[in-house]
Amino acid sequence: MRVVVAEDSVLFREGLVRLLTDLGHEVVAAVGDAPALLAAVGETRPQLAIVDVRMPPDHESDGARAAVSIRDDHPATGVLLLSQHIELRHCLELIGTPGFGYLLKDRVLHLDQFDAALHRVAGGGVALDPEVVQALVRSRQASALAGLTEREGHVLELVAQGHSNTATGAALGMSERTVETHMRSIFGKLGLVDDGATHRRVRAVVTYLESGGAGRPAG
Repeated sequence: MRVVVAEDSVLFREGLVRLLTDLGHEVVAAVGDAPALLAAVGETRPQLAIVDVRMPPDHESDGARAAVSIRDDHPATGVLLLSQHIELRHCLELIGTPGFGYLLKDRVLHLDQFDAALHRVAGGGVALDPEVVQALVRSRQASALAGLTEREGHVLELVAQGHSNTATGAALGMSERTVETHMRSIFGKLGLVDDGATHRRVRAVVTYLESGGAGRPAG
């Protein structure tokens, strides 16, 4: 497999090149910044580009932005992002699309799994780190909670703590019927349909707990 490597850490870049060579791949370019990456992909037309998310010149998400450009300009090239920490904001449009992967750098140490991910992405498949998947789930749950009003957020918080509607109403100075109205609104905003099989109240609480309460309006 013909591969371009983009990583600003010389030590990690050289180690990755040696690892890829040992696995039988041909590293056609190894660069340290986003502009050089885009130039190398344009010149060599690799099957796969392995890209560090944070690189010069800005040392922000230059690699992730370059991945989007590679997808636009060279759709036949698979892109595998590597990162020390999860940063999704500049590559959300690529996640789940063919020929894209996002792994934490620790996964490189698991050689068989790493090599399998390389082949999968280069072949038009998807490779997502389990922690990336969890971050996406939390992000979507937090976005759902962000749609709640401040009052609805307080109601759900108390319900998640195990309070009944009566106790929640007493704590917030409202009637039990008003709490029920807020809960119906919460169910609607979280997309929880009463299908007769799963308790919506439990599912709402699970959403709240799994997101860590993120997105609940302060107050």
